[in-house]
Amino acid sequence: MRSMQLSLVAACAALLWLAPGAIAQERDDSFRWSGGIEAGRTVFVRNLNGPIRVEAASGATAEVRAAKVWRRGDPKDVKITAARTARGDILVCAIWEGRNTRCDEDGYSSGSDGSWTLDRRDNDVSVEFTVYLPRDAKFDGSTVNGALAIAGATAGVTARTVNGGIEAASTGGPVSAKTVNGGIRVRAGSIGDGPVEYETVNGSVTLELPASLDANLDITTVTGNVTSDYPVTIEGRFSRRRLQGQVGKGGPVLRLKTVNGSIRLLKA
Repeated sequence: MRSMQLSLVAACAALLWLAPGAIAQERDDSFRWSGGIEAGRTVFVRNLNGPIRVEAASGATAEVRAAKVWRRGDPKDVKITAARTARGDILVCAIWEGRNTRCDEDGYSSGSDGSWTLDRRDNDVSVEFTVYLPRDAKFDGSTVNGALAIAGATAGVTARTVNGGIEAASTGGPVSAKTVNGGIRVRAGSIGDGPVEYETVNGSVTLELPASLDANLDITTVTGNVTSDYPVTIEGRFSRRRLQGQVGKGGPVLRLKTVNGSIRLLKA
């Protein structure tokens, strides 16, 4: 009896949450695409409103799943495409139709002036991407309103957003990450040939790299602190908010920058 009462209370609470005038969230997760990709090629995912998640694939086939989520908007106004490029990469786009959208390997723009815009009064549809990434395939993902969570990558990763945090890891390639409103946490098995950039405005940056590291550092924060697990040979004047120097023998440039937040360079 008690469990039934609790169920009734929960049901009533749900009804109260939706009333008056509230609209329940709807979801369409029917989009699926899969295809093989050669080692060293890139899976590009371009989104405007919604998060992107990446996991390791079980084989050599890349798989992309997408869910449209909305309350007031029309999901038919958002088209999801996936195709192989002439170079053998995979390009996936969420396109808000009627917004003069450009979506390609170089980036994404939407709006009459080519900027990244979304009028939530007209269309609140968001797209949630999940990508299963094969071994040795690179990943390049961007969105505007949404977080990126990238795990299981074994090659280079590029992650971009405006409003959202970034968590990205690759065991074998460099990882580059940029946002405006959100923190960045990256774990990379290699920094490649560089330069590699990690940049936000409102958020902290944490970078975990191999214990043996040869790199040149260019680290800046305005309202936070800079800490490093690595011994650093300082160039110029020492400042707790600006660090320029060399780790090990020096090498590719690592640029880490934030305005409101701290920066940590850790040994993985």
